Amino acid sequence: MKLDRQFYAAPTLRVARSLLGQVLVRRSPQGDRAGIIVETEAYTQNDPACHASRGKTRRNAAMFGPAGTAYVYFIYGMHYCFNVVTAREGIGEAVLIRALEPITGIPLMEEARGLTDGKLLCSGPARLCQALDITAALDGVSLTGETLFILAGSQPQSIVTASRIGISAGQDLQYRFYLSGNKFVSKK
Repeated sequence: MKLDRQFYAAPTLRVARSLLGQVLVRRSPQGDRAGIIVETEAYTQNDPACHASRGKTRRNAAMFGPAGTAYVYFIYGMHYCFNVVTAREGIGEAVLIRALEPITGIPLMEEARGLTDGKLLCSGPARLCQALDITAALDGVSLTGETLFILAGSQPQSIVTASRIGISAGQDLQYRFYLSGNKFVSKK
């Protein structure tokens, strides 16, 4: 069963934790690719590391859309990152999906990534976007549609809360969540 907009409209920190154990699916003509979400990071309205903290721009416009929208952005001139828009429309909050445990379409992921090490296929936001072929073309799409969506999975027993990775502002905020002991997490 697909997660609905009501799931995504909850407070962002709650959504970031609740996404763990759910299944991200990318449907394409080549076939489905999917993985269990094992690591997330929350970005809230008053957070200095949040792309929306300075207001709406062309780049971050999807963040201000309805909950359950994909926000895909380009970083370092070479990588995409995928976020789930949360909270009420117009707020500008999202959850970065940092890592997946691959479960479906693994040969497609291996081809896209040019490697066969399962631990490295989706362990990091740029890696998972490359493995699932998530690009700017998916920025702003509804996660209740047929191209990119999240299925209800299981609720994990043990979740670790930590500082986010790769940011300079808001480093002290404990807005990163991951499954304890999962080998697909990007960094312990």
